[in-house]
Amino acid sequence: MSAKTLSIEEAKSASITLLEDAQKGKQAVHDVITAYRANRRTGSASTKTRGEVKCTNKKMYRQKGTGNARHGDRGAPIFVGGGVAFGPRPRSYNKTINKNTRKLALRRVLSDIIEAGKVSLVDSWKLEDGKTKTAISAIKAITDAKKVLVIGAEFDDPSCLAARNLKTVVMMSADEVNIEQMLHANHIIITKDALAIIAKRSA
Repeated sequence: MSAKTLSIEEAKSASITLLEDAQKGKQAVHDVITAYRANRRTGSASTKTRGEVKCTNKKMYRQKGTGNARHGDRGAPIFVGGGVAFGPRPRSYNKTINKNTRKLALRRVLSDIIEAGKVSLVDSWKLEDGKTKTAISAIKAITDAKKVLVIGAEFDDPSCLAARNLKTVVMMSADEVNIEQMLHANHIIITKDALAIIAKRSA
């Protein structure tokens, strides 16, 4: 499986929109990554207030004459087993990012990884025997990077089966891959048919 490093000129000839300004789009990348991580949060953390804990509502002791501080019931936050003051409650952390910001972030990441020489272009990605050993050999023939992202238009079952047990290899379709996965990988292998899809997404 022959591969070559994708250059800036080849990317432009494939109609991939890149950014010339090195500073443009950095904030967009930050916003998109923050949104991805926030949207993965379940927001299920929950604590009970003093009105929800299971305890008696009876006053601990009389108000005056004991020499102690005045107290109500044992559900107060200062007591062990009492309620929590200002604790977390179930909530949504979802953030929305508009299409223009997503495109700008994708252009910024594509510009950076292509300029850094981290993208290899292959004609296709087919591992017909479905063996993990074959997947390892194919990847090592292209790169020695620890974390590899393979992007294709689509993958057949044997190819997916071959890479299924490799924790350091992620296979994603060009329609679904996001910038967080691109930034996480040390090297990216992309097929020619996926290049057109990436170009359409960055346009």
